[in-house]
Amino acid sequence: MALTLITAGCGKASAPEKPAAMSEAKSEPKPDAPPKTPPPEAERTASGLASVISKRGQGEQRATLTDKVRVRFSAWNEKGKLVDSSDKRGGSVVFELTGVIEGWRQALPQMQVGEARRLWVPDALAYPGRPGSPRGMSVFDIELLEIISKAPHAAPQDVAAAPADAKETASGLRYKLLAKGTSTDKPRAWDRVTIHYTGWTTDGAMVESSRGDARPSIFDVDKVMPGWRDALQLLAVGDSARVWIPEALAYQGRGGKPKGSVVFDIELLAIERRPEPPRAPADVAAAPSDATKTKSGLRYKLLGKGAGTKKPSADARVEVHYSAWTTDGALFDSSIVRGKPAHVPLEKLIPGWAEGLQLMSEGDKALFWIPEKLAYAGREGAPKGMLVYEVELLRIAQ
Repeated sequence: MALTLITAGCGKASAPEKPAAMSEAKSEPKPDAPPKTPPPEAERTASGLASVISKRGQGEQRATLTDKVRVRFSAWNEKGKLVDSSDKRGGSVVFELTGVIEGWRQALPQMQVGEARRLWVPDALAYPGRPGSPRGMSVFDIELLEIISKAPHAAPQDVAAAPADAKETASGLRYKLLAKGTSTDKPRAWDRVTIHYTGWTTDGAMVESSRGDARPSIFDVDKVMPGWRDALQLLAVGDSARVWIPEALAYQGRGGKPKGSVVFDIELLAIERRPEPPRAPADVAAAPSDATKTKSGLRYKLLGKGAGTKKPSADARVEVHYSAWTTDGALFDSSIVRGKPAHVPLEKLIPGWAEGLQLMSEGDKALFWIPEKLAYAGREGAPKGMLVYEVELLRIAQ
């Protein structure tokens, strides 16, 4: 399975670009697998990212979060398997810095044009908990070929503080309608939206913008920062608004992101209606007495029996529909919401889910109560505590 460098729900990937002025190098032989752990001389950040410079670049230019970058890269999973590369994609590839995994987002702004680095990216900075994505340490070789800067957009005069006529929500978000559309159609928390936007820090520095792109941006409402989630549900199609978002509803002090309050101008262009998320089961807080417990501590209960008798092996790939909640009933992932089943290898899943699937036959539907030690084991950026999965095993692919 190819590595996806784009963060979930962001919709910010750019297709490979090959300007005539830039000649592409011919495909190189398949690179050797790098060491699984960084060497002693590697530079390390507080977040756990490690890197070694293999080739120096030149110049003073550094990429910012509003820029795109052209890179060559190779990517290996924790088993040393080459899972993606720019050669596989046909040459150098262009990415937006707001759309890549956190490990890349931290490393690329430190690099000069022409510089090459090897990165050891821990799971928390790569694909934390995402079904079908690599788990554990990922290793990348990246060469920064070009920084494609966007023209900055001037900050509004009231960027430092919301004016008196701005409205305030119960969460502390301030907002003001800049233009009214003709529609009354508003997105729900589980819908997908198409928007244009520009954002600034309160001192007027631009942090992100879609305005320099050929196409507007697409986001899942429930995957964006809390301030955007609140703001988007206040807008109808065609509306434009300015929102003043306090830090607690914005980037919340995350590394590589702007600190403090931020201000965004948002124009809602379209809404894609998506299925309403499934409700949490009544016994989401704890497994009922009739749930079966395995030696590992997994608890499960069969909700429906399928017609099949075949069970998946530990190295099988399966097609499933699933929804997952924390024990307070908060939905954190669902193939139902995405509108299509997931195709996943069992070896990429958290241990409790992989164990539970091997107890099921094709067509079965079950609830799993997965203790933290069989889930994400406290990994940063992943759901904490016991998790509850409702899973329907549609098909065993191998």
